[in-house]
Amino acid sequence: MILGVIQARMSSSRLPGKVLADVLGQPMIGRQIERLRRSRRLDQLVLATSLDASDDAVAACGETLDLKVVRGPLADVLGRFALALDAFPQTTTLVRLTADCPLADWRVVDAVIDRLAESGCDYANNTMPERTFPHGLDVEAMTVGAFRAAAAEATEAYDREHVTPFIYRQPDRFRLATLSRQPSLAHLRWTVDYPQDLDFVRHVYGALHAADPDFGTEAIAALAWNSSKAAT
Repeated sequence: MILGVIQARMSSSRLPGKVLADVLGQPMIGRQIERLRRSRRLDQLVLATSLDASDDAVAACGETLDLKVVRGPLADVLGRFALALDAFPQTTTLVRLTADCPLADWRVVDAVIDRLAESGCDYANNTMPERTFPHGLDVEAMTVGAFRAAAAEATEAYDREHVTPFIYRQPDRFRLATLSRQPSLAHLRWTVDYPQDLDFVRHVYGALHAADPDFGTEAIAALAWNSSKAAT
C-alpha cells in the first residue's frame, strides 16, 4: 500500500491561513487534493495537521473533503506522519506532500514513487542533489523501514520538523535516488509562501481549469512563459 501524507497548518509565518485561501471557489488545499486524487499510484491520502486550536479549521476542511485526518504535535511533523502510518499499518511506501503546493502534478508524484520502486532504494525525491522541477512540485517517497528508523531515532528539532533530513543526510546508511527532468524548470516558483505566489496560483486556475481540470506541468509552464512575455 502506498500512503500519501499531506502536512498542513494554519500558522505559516509568511502567509498565515494560506492552506484555506480561496482558489476558484475552493480552499487551496481542496484544489491540491483534487489534483492528487488523480494519482494512479497513491492508494490513500491522509491529512496530518496539529492539535493546536488554530488548526481546527484545517481538520474540519479535511473531513469535509472526505480525507482521513490525523492530528499531532505542531512542531513535531515527523510524529504526525508516524500517527498517519499507524492508522494504515499495511503501508509499504510513504509519500510526503505539503499543503502549500496547489499546482502539484500527480504525474510527477507517480514518477517519484516509480523511481523509488525501480531503484530499490530507501528514499527518492525530485529535488536533490540538483533541482530540475519547479518549486512547488516537490515529492518525497520512502520505504516504511526508512521512515520508521527516522521516527524512532531522530532527536534534532530540525529533523522532527522537516520529516526526512534524518534519512537523506545519511547516504552511507540509506540508499537514495532522485528523479530529474530536462529541460530544467528549476527557475519557476509554483509553491505558495507569499501573496504574489497565491496570485499566480489563482491566475493559473482561472486560465486553465475550466478547459482542462487536469492541466499539467507543461501547460502551467507555457502559461507562465506567455504571461512573462506579455508583461515585458
